[in-house]
Amino acid sequence: MTDLQSIKNRFGIIGNSPALNHALNTAVQVAATDLTVLISGESGVGKEVFSQIIHVLSTRKHNHFIAVNCGAIPEGTIDSELFGHEKGSFTGAVDSRKGYFETVNGGTIFLDEIGEMPLGTQARLLRVLETGEFIRVGSSKVQKTDVRIIAATNRELLEHTGKGKFREDLYYRLSTVPIRVPALRDRKDDILLLFRKFAVDFAERYRTTPIQLEDDAKNILINYPFPGNVRELKNLAEQISVLSKTKTINAAQLNSFLPEHTTNRMPVLASGFVSSGEFANEREILYKLFFDMKKDVTELKKMFLEILKNPSLAGSAVNYTKESLLNDFNSLSNDTTQNIQPHSIQPTIVQPINSGNNQPVIINDDIQQHEEVEESLNIMDKEKELIIKALKKHKSRRKDASSDLGISERTLYRKLKEYNIEDL
Repeated sequence: MTDLQSIKNRFGIIGNSPALNHALNTAVQVAATDLTVLISGESGVGKEVFSQIIHVLSTRKHNHFIAVNCGAIPEGTIDSELFGHEKGSFTGAVDSRKGYFETVNGGTIFLDEIGEMPLGTQARLLRVLETGEFIRVGSSKVQKTDVRIIAATNRELLEHTGKGKFREDLYYRLSTVPIRVPALRDRKDDILLLFRKFAVDFAERYRTTPIQLEDDAKNILINYPFPGNVRELKNLAEQISVLSKTKTINAAQLNSFLPEHTTNRMPVLASGFVSSGEFANEREILYKLFFDMKKDVTELKKMFLEILKNPSLAGSAVNYTKESLLNDFNSLSNDTTQNIQPHSIQPTIVQPINSGNNQPVIINDDIQQHEEVEESLNIMDKEKELIIKALKKHKSRRKDASSDLGISERTLYRKLKEYNIEDL
């Protein structure tokens, strides 16, 4: 069996955490087979390195290896990229073209961000996995391929299958051997080793003295959450190496380079409603909360109007003056509708039912005829509005707009077509 330390040295992997060693051992053991592997982990943990380890240690090591970012290829062209196309099969197809499954025959394809793959392409990929067959776009000829597939994702694909965003059968076919790469915050003992390695590499490259951390700075670095994982740590080490005026870094100096880390300020969700569920996206969570608040206000207004129409529902006679009635109603109507002004109302007097006195109840005709006008809280409408604002803000630069929205450029491209939005 290949020595684990030699693998780390060969691929520049630093660390000895149990979770990392377990992931590496799994990659080494599965490499000699042709089993499909699903590598999961947060962005920046080094999932592509694991795919390279599996390929290099496999019997396919002398054949092609290609990494494909499924999130970077537009939905309209991903089938052509993977499976090829025939001349004239679509606008712009001036020649026939081989896809990756044809050109990498006998080798390994690494499908990164597999969760971004469109459902139609997922069905084609499932056929390749099950039968080794594929068809070029615009062709009816079935072709065979012998390609090993390694997939990677930073999402919880099993949850996406429940929402219809990822095929369940493809998920189980891909995850024949799952490998989870741990986040950097779960490898605290490796953080200082990695930082020292990046600092020394930078110093050797530019022939300078490597930076060093004081004890208080080390404690801060170890406890920083590193949402960008190893990639963020490397950037931090190089940034300090360039910009620091001293080679010994204390806590205050280190803090000046660390981005302000704020905890999630989102409202706590109700029991049974988790952020990783149907409304995982923060904007969708807000829309859901606003919608629920709107429903509560609407129910209160309905109940209030019923009591006005039938005071006996309140359990006793209701005595309201015109002013107090209007004040109560306006306090409940805490939305975008215009408040009702006392001087513009002609009251109607209704005798209370089963009342112990003869005092009339004053009810506003306008209130009886009030029809609620709900402003649009549809998630799709809000999403379209946000996309348009982002495009205007960045002057139709899709890359910047997608980054601002927190989605991939390919997803933004699909949304533009879905909502029929032209560049602004």
